[in-house]
Parts: sequence; structure tokens; C-alpha cells
Amino acid sequence: MAAGEEKGHVAPIWSGRFDEPVAERVKRYTASIGFDRRLAEFDIQGSLAHARMLAAAGVLTGDDLAAIERGMATIAGEIRTGRFAWSIDDEDVHFAIERRLTALVGDAGKRLHTGRSRNDQVATDVRLFLRAGIDEIAGLLRAVQRALVDLAERHAATAMPGFTHLQVAQPVTFGHHLMAYYEMLGRDRSRLTDCRKRLNRLPLGAAALAGTSYPIDRERVARELGFNGVCENSLDAVSDRDFAIEFVAAAALVMTHISRLSEEIVLWMSPRFGFVRLPDRYCTGSSIMPQKKNPDVPELARGKAGRVFGHLVGLLTLMKGQPLAYNKDNQEDKEPLFDTVDTLVDTLAIFAEMIPGIEVNPERMRAAAAEGHATATDLADYLVKRGMPFRDAHEAVARAVRAAEAKGSGLAELPLAELQGFAREIGADVYGVLGIEGSLASRAHRGGTAPAQVLEAVRRARAELA
Repeated sequence: MAAGEEKGHVAPIWSGRFDEPVAERVKRYTASIGFDRRLAEFDIQGSLAHARMLAAAGVLTGDDLAAIERGMATIAGEIRTGRFAWSIDDEDVHFAIERRLTALVGDAGKRLHTGRSRNDQVATDVRLFLRAGIDEIAGLLRAVQRALVDLAERHAATAMPGFTHLQVAQPVTFGHHLMAYYEMLGRDRSRLTDCRKRLNRLPLGAAALAGTSYPIDRERVARELGFNGVCENSLDAVSDRDFAIEFVAAAALVMTHISRLSEEIVLWMSPRFGFVRLPDRYCTGSSIMPQKKNPDVPELARGKAGRVFGHLVGLLTLMKGQPLAYNKDNQEDKEPLFDTVDTLVDTLAIFAEMIPGIEVNPERMRAAAAEGHATATDLADYLVKRGMPFRDAHEAVARAVRAAEAKGSGLAELPLAELQGFAREIGADVYGVLGIEGSLASRAHRGGTAPAQVLEAVRRARAELA
């Protein structure tokens, strides 16, 4: 019986050094196969590229390569159909696949690990996984952006109050408001694109930490796996998790933006606002209050932002005290990384479906824009254009606002003579300035809220997304 092996116990591949088996509690504590099995597809990809390179270098025979390719095809089929036997005795996905390969093809399976280590193997697998995840998330971000653009185009002229400090500030259009989120998500896509460039380097070939004495061709493996190049330092290659931290940081910003939009949807759905309605399929009811329609999707998305923020702090803390090179600590990188990818995929997919179903109440939005003296700044600008210094204009309009509030009216409801009492420069044409449509139309520069400019922003966005 081999060292470390006893009846009913499967000895680890590395057990020759040890005189007794791993304790059951330690086995459960250290095993990652419960969660890293989702790397199996990428582990097989990396292993096949490694095997083909070794065969080209003369390290493996053609027969060995053929056996490995045949065995890996069988394993991939077993995993896809749920027939693969996962066991905690295998520790991780790498050993599980290697053990099954050896059972299928014999010594050729034992030769596959020549010139590599689990350290560079897992670093490669995680990069392949995350690269695929970024590509999926980038596509979903584009889908959410398209949904925002479509809704913004329909409401390019729908007036609503713009807020600062959650107080009515100036009139804007709902389309303009939505396009602000388009811009945020565009920056998110750009950050993920940058992150992808930096992670798309091949660690394989670094072996455990120092490289390998076998005549490997790392550039060949990089080309086959779609990497832009290789990691230049073997120590850094196996221990680097910057790419994971950078991704989760970018993901945290995505969720920040989704959370801000979610908060607004929650507010807008409140009867105090009444700006929008969500389709029933994105809401739930109350167990006790039959009238309730709760915006659970945006509320939960707002909460899931904190989940991703926690993963970012966790990964930073994981890495901050590690000496070079690889340490077992790094096993803890996968669950937060996997969960971050899953959270973004699920959240963005549901928002891409939900946004087109938002029903807008333009009358409530316009009525709200008419409250709070939203065109006061327009009156100040009107006075400045007639030669009054801005600070004097600001003071004159502030006094006019106080008078309107005392009467319980809007600025546009004050008689002309009363308005002229605050500033003699005011003429009969002032009421065009004090109207919501006039206020919106006056912001007719690039980036402004004028309906024509919103449509122009939509046109540019469609070109960017094409």
C-alpha cells in the first residue's frame, strides 16, 4: 500500500512525501473542488494547449498526445452531461481531471503535468475564466445601454425635475436623465476592456515559481489560448492576482451605477413621485398589505452592490500580506471572483430586460418639474443677458421666489408688474423664459438637456453601440 494510503482512502497525487493521510477535517478545510470545478472547461483548454506544445517540443510522443486528446474529449463530455465523478479526495479541479485522465489513458495522463505546476495551471485557468466573464459582462452592459437609449429616445422631450440635494433644481428631460446612465455604463465597459488587456497574459510555463528546465514554447501556448503574450516573470506569474482585484474594482463601479439607477427607480415608483411603473413580473407583493407592489428587483440590485464591494475589500485583504510567490491563501480568490461575475451577469441581464418595460407618467413628471421654482435660474440668466451682473440677478430672483412662495404660486404666475418690482429689466417676454419648455430648449449645446440635443446624444450612442 502506498504511503498515505489506507483502505477506503484515495491517496493524493503528492502523498509520497507523507507518512499519514490528511485528516478528514483538514481535507474538507483545504479542498477547493466544491467551487473550483467550474474551472473545468478552462482547465481542459489549458491542458490541451500545454500537451500540444510538449509534443511539438519532443517532450511527449505523438501517441501520448493522441491519448491525452482522446481522454480529455471523454472527460469534457462527462462534465457537460453531469456524469463526471467529483470527489473531495481529489482536492481540486486539476487533480480531479488528471486522475480521471490517467484512469482513461494510463501513463500518458501522468506525463501531462510535465513542465508545469498547479500554481501556473490555476493562474491560467482563472485568467481564461475571467476573460470569458468580462466578454459576457461587456455584452450585457451594451444591452443595458441599448435599452436606456431606446427609452431615452422615446422621452427626449418628456420634462421632469432635475435634482440636486434631492431638491428641485432645474427642468431636464427624462431622456437626458437616462443618457447620464448610458455614459456611466460606457465608462464601465471601457474599464473592463482595459482590465481584459492586462489579464490577457499567459502564466503557464512559470511552473511552481522559477520556470522549468524543459524546452517549452510559451508563446505557442499563448497563441493557441488567445493570450496577447506571456507573463514576463515566473514569480509574478504564479502569485499575481492584480487582474482579479482590478476586475472586482471595475465591477464595484458597475454595481455603484446600477445601485444609483435602482435607487431612482424605487423613488420614482413611490406614490409620492409616481413617475414610473414597473411591469408586475419585476415586482412582488406584501404578505399582509394587499395594495403593495414592491420594486424588489431594483431594491435587491441596490443591496447586491454591497456584496460586490465586500468582495473587493476581501481580495485586497487577501493579497496585502503575501510574500512571493504562490501561497495557499490564493485559494480564497475564487469564490469572491466567481460570485462577482455571477452577480454582474444576473443583474445586468435582468436590467436589460426590465428597462424596456418601464412605463412613464409624463404628466406627473411635468407637474413635478413645475414645482419648486425650477426655472428660477432661467430668470437669472434672462436678467444677465439684459446687462445685470449675475450676483445682482441672483439676489433679485431670490426675492421674487420668496414673494411667490408667500403667495403659494409659481414665478410664472406672478404679474408682470410685480416681477418688474424686483428688476426693471424684466419685460413681457419673460414668461417664455419661465416656462418649462423654454427652459429645456435653451440648453441647446452638446451635453445639454434640450430635446434636440438629447436626440443628438441618442444618435451618437447608437453609432457607438453599432
